[in-house]
Amino acid sequence: MTASIIDGKAFAAELRGKVAGHVARLAADHGVVPGLAVVLVGEDPASQVYVGSKGKMTVEVGMRSFTHRLAADTDEARLLGLIQTLNNDPEVHGILVQLPLPAHLDSDLVINAIDPAKDVDGFHISNVGLLATGQKAMVPCTPLGCLLMLRAHHGSLSGMEAVVIGRSNIVGKPMAQLLLGESCTVTMAHSRTRDLAAVVRRADIVVAAVGRARMVPGDWIKPGATVIDVGINRVDAGEGKTRLVGDVDFDSAAAVAGAITPVPGGVGPMTIACLLANTVTACCRAHGLPEPEGLTV
Repeated sequence: MTASIIDGKAFAAELRGKVAGHVARLAADHGVVPGLAVVLVGEDPASQVYVGSKGKMTVEVGMRSFTHRLAADTDEARLLGLIQTLNNDPEVHGILVQLPLPAHLDSDLVINAIDPAKDVDGFHISNVGLLATGQKAMVPCTPLGCLLMLRAHHGSLSGMEAVVIGRSNIVGKPMAQLLLGESCTVTMAHSRTRDLAAVVRRADIVVAAVGRARMVPGDWIKPGATVIDVGINRVDAGEGKTRLVGDVDFDSAAAVAGAITPVPGGVGPMTIACLLANTVTACCRAHGLPEPEGLTV
């Protein structure tokens, strides 16, 4: 048996196409153009590449892109002042502060200064609480992307047994909440779970988001299960080169699973696509317009 590949690149391209269509209709029918503001503090190379990619894709789907680059030694007061300005700007519907922030800045304080209605990363404590209680929230982008791919692959997820490996606030916890909302039976596991292999073998759906290269081997996977690999780990490829691998040992898992996301090219491309989708959703909510179908939960 060889697993079918869940192609995140193709799925993300399709989602961006839907976003572009909704953006065009908002402009034509209501004179509204969604705007996304991204704030980058410091010069972390990976963050710079990511922010550049976000800006490019924002423009490609027809939205307004606002990028604010601040020096690494920017103080908290200035950063919070910028966020307040963006909160009050009617042309900005989504605000994202690129993480990680320099060590002297309090990430929780900064994230919770964002207007929850513009918090397109879904990290504000209000959105966390709304998601946990099954209310309308801004949903974190990576778990949202995972769920959209699972829905597309399976249709209904009701009654399926899901194991989420990893308990981060960014992926693991919101992923578990989303799967509960789909009527899955959800186990949240992590690196200290006793007999983790036995727990994972029960799962119809495995979401691996623990940040350890190839931690999940194929013999942990139930035959026919769907595996969503959120991990992005850089490992030695020999001759001074590195390559990206996931939290799942792809080759052995693909021999057992029914479907699996590759790394790279699986969950990663969906994160920015869902950021764009969240910005459209936030724009519609801000203007009291119907939310587009298929862009959120």
